[in-house]
Amino acid sequence: MSLPPLVEPADELTVDEVRRYSRHLIIPDVAMDGQKRLKNAKVLCVGAGGLGSPALLYLAAAGVGTLGIVEFDVVDESNLQRQVIHGQSDIGRPKAESAAESVREVNPYVTVNVHNERLDNDNVLEIFGQYDLIVDGTDNFATRYMVNDACVILGKPYVWGSIYRFDGQVSVFWDEHGPNYRDLYPDPPPPGMVPSCAEGGVLGVICASIGSAMVNEAIKLITGIGETLLGRLLVFDALEASWRELKIRKDPNGYEITELIDYEAFCGVVSEAAQQAASGATITAAELKELLDSDKPTYLVDVREPAEWEIVKIPGATLIPKDEILRGNALSSLPHDRQIVMYCKTGVRSAETLAAVKAAGFSDAVHVQGGVTAWANQVDKSLPVY
Repeated sequence: MSLPPLVEPADELTVDEVRRYSRHLIIPDVAMDGQKRLKNAKVLCVGAGGLGSPALLYLAAAGVGTLGIVEFDVVDESNLQRQVIHGQSDIGRPKAESAAESVREVNPYVTVNVHNERLDNDNVLEIFGQYDLIVDGTDNFATRYMVNDACVILGKPYVWGSIYRFDGQVSVFWDEHGPNYRDLYPDPPPPGMVPSCAEGGVLGVICASIGSAMVNEAIKLITGIGETLLGRLLVFDALEASWRELKIRKDPNGYEITELIDYEAFCGVVSEAAQQAASGATITAAELKELLDSDKPTYLVDVREPAEWEIVKIPGATLIPKDEILRGNALSSLPHDRQIVMYCKTGVRSAETLAAVKAAGFSDAVHVQGGVTAWANQVDKSLPVY
């Protein structure tokens, strides 16, 4: 869908800016007018991770005059495989500050606003209100729905991207002119159904493919050139090296967005059944160590995937992936003469399997809060964390 330019052009470009953006200026569709609009634009990037990294770098290089970065996390070594805006020396630093430093190095003519805080219902409208366009690179459903609803309430467009393993998706949402995110995904998936990148992994280079496509959409919205992805979903399959397009239509009977809601409750990070099962049946990594060192008969079950098992495991555990338990295939193999103790990476998947195991009659089963990550951080620090 063709849309008018999102912002008015700036008054002028300096001589230095003309030199820097000369390859844009000689494109007839961009030219001086388009570059002035980029200079006058204020774009907020939600997240400075896998998608935020290439998006911020290319938005800066393109000459977007004001870039905001909202991010509360710190740089971890496992980020560096895909989050190219950070480097080895940034480990332990706030991502927002590390990303801002890289943006300034790429283009000193860009004003960078750092929002080193978690985006939530209390600040999202105030932060979004400072910008013309939002670029959403978050990786959890609760934040995605909050970003969408805040943009609808404020009447702002946003570019959305998503990645998982070898796949990616890109679209543009703008409720005043077409569909919003709830028209594509009216309801979040059931808890635990769609793993995060931290659980399922992502091929690092996918971030560059999807992030650059997101910036392409941002530039078109700002300058008013080309056909945007509003009303279309672009799906990338890296293994097939294919892009395909799906139409998105506005639901005339869709959810009316007038206020922000409790997004954690709406998305149900952990199902109600898992919450009930885990109540009073959760132990810490230190308590697991005491249990394993005792004489009490214990059957330790790792419910992660085989690829994760190869990275790190708790000694003495047996690998039974979550889906095998939830389908009931593995329940008959669980012993009745030992206490069942389950763990995963962080405790979310093991809570889901705990509910199924308890329902099968293993009433004294428990799971480990924080999973193998807590074990590696608190009990055996020689083990890797992924």
